[in-house]
Amino acid sequence: MKRLNNQDIISNTQWDMIIIGGGATGLGTALDAASRGLKTLLVEQSDFAKGTSSRSTKLVHGGVRYLAQGDIALVRHALKERGLLEQNAKHLVKKEEFLIPCYSWFSISKYLIGLTLYDWLSGKYSFGKSKFFNKKDTLIKMPGIKAKGLRGSIRYYDGKFDDARLAINIAQTAVEQGATLINYTKVIGLKKSEGGEIIGIKSEDVLTGKVHEFNGRVVINATGVFVDDILHMSDPLSKKMVRPSQGVHIVLDKSFLNSESALMIPKTSDGRVLFAVPWHKHLLVGTTDTPLNEHSLEPRALTEEIDFILQTAGMYLNKKPDYQDILSVFSGLRPLAAPTSGDGNSTKEISRDHKLVVSAKGLITITGGKWTTYRRMAEETVDLAISHAALNSKACVTHNLPIHGCVAKQGDEYLDVYGSDRTLIEQLMTENPELSEKIIPNFPYTAAEIVWAARNEMAETVEDVLSRRLRILFIDAQAAKDMAPRVASLLAKELQADKDWENNQLEKFNKLADGYIYHNDSKIQKAVLSY
Repeated sequence: MKRLNNQDIISNTQWDMIIIGGGATGLGTALDAASRGLKTLLVEQSDFAKGTSSRSTKLVHGGVRYLAQGDIALVRHALKERGLLEQNAKHLVKKEEFLIPCYSWFSISKYLIGLTLYDWLSGKYSFGKSKFFNKKDTLIKMPGIKAKGLRGSIRYYDGKFDDARLAINIAQTAVEQGATLINYTKVIGLKKSEGGEIIGIKSEDVLTGKVHEFNGRVVINATGVFVDDILHMSDPLSKKMVRPSQGVHIVLDKSFLNSESALMIPKTSDGRVLFAVPWHKHLLVGTTDTPLNEHSLEPRALTEEIDFILQTAGMYLNKKPDYQDILSVFSGLRPLAAPTSGDGNSTKEISRDHKLVVSAKGLITITGGKWTTYRRMAEETVDLAISHAALNSKACVTHNLPIHGCVAKQGDEYLDVYGSDRTLIEQLMTENPELSEKIIPNFPYTAAEIVWAARNEMAETVEDVLSRRLRILFIDAQAAKDMAPRVASLLAKELQADKDWENNQLEKFNKLADGYIYHNDSKIQKAVLSY
């Protein structure tokens, strides 16, 4: 799957559906539409999953906290989708054991009852039964947590995955089903008929600067926190539909938890939930929930958010993490439905469910939701588009449609995330032994993976590779900077780019990576946050 330039696509093609946005929802919608036989085009202003969809807590879950809020229907739907995702993307989604440490007998009863209901709601898609562990068994399973006052723990199961890799695999599946996908293509306007109906888009190829127009019977606005930008192209007076909420995560060495199980802290000082999840041989801790008034492709963590995560985790871990222990810090923006009254300063009061509306004749907007329910959101979006634009199509088939790469994982080797593509990457190494060399000694990533990403996963920049194909920027930002020169060299060769391009890529990436390294110095941190 190589990138198409805008000019590679016949401009007078009449698309059934044009999708704006290459995150989880947009990619899922492209897959659903193409698999129903609709002529589908998707454009993404940056790389696939550049924004929110690569910055999640890496959970495929029903939403334990939504159950506590009484949203039974939302949890039931999410648990079903969790099961379908585990079925259709076996190489990326795995069952994960979560422990909730309990320091009172009341909390044991409360969480065991609630999680028993959680299990029941999952029905035939259950990942396993919840169970009480006494103090001794809890400390055997998770020796990194504090023992003082511990009564025991409640075990429950949810799913864990690699979000950006799943996005790439969904993109590949959509292409295999007949969809056309273009990254680095920014929508700069909407085409309208004389009667005001939306009949297509005007776009700019970010890499070449060339402007093109595409015609479509219906346009889908699936741009997450950027939905209002597209809505204003349709109607400059349109009211805001979303309010961004920032979620921050930090990554630590796995020794801080020293367990293959994940930790769930059910109630923090501000009433939210915190997770510590083993991920790519490291420990991912988060998240926060901070309302913002602005959106960005590269949001930056606030000092108070970092402090909140460190302090809360430190209350439960024997080894308290500090600023210097942070290997990487990243932020993502959730597109929550904007409040219609009040000041809206607490995102606890803003809807977590998705919202699907006809914004104008020929324009449908989908926002909200979460990774776990992307398939269902896509199905509903395509159903509405078919009805709205009178498209000829068959029924949804994605319930049982395997995602590209779907094979059962044989072990826990890092190449297993490629699923069935693993053998092809190993074949590259066999054909050219130099490609089997590690990029840097302390990590398993090889030159073959950079070549593979350029040839088959539409990677166009050093950031694409180190952030969303290999995930190293999210795991250890300094290690990502160390890898960058070798990656830039390999990528330049594959893309037939010159030395100036290579140097420019290194400069851009190093500046970006500095924003993932937490500097416990107010002046330095202020400079990083302003990037």
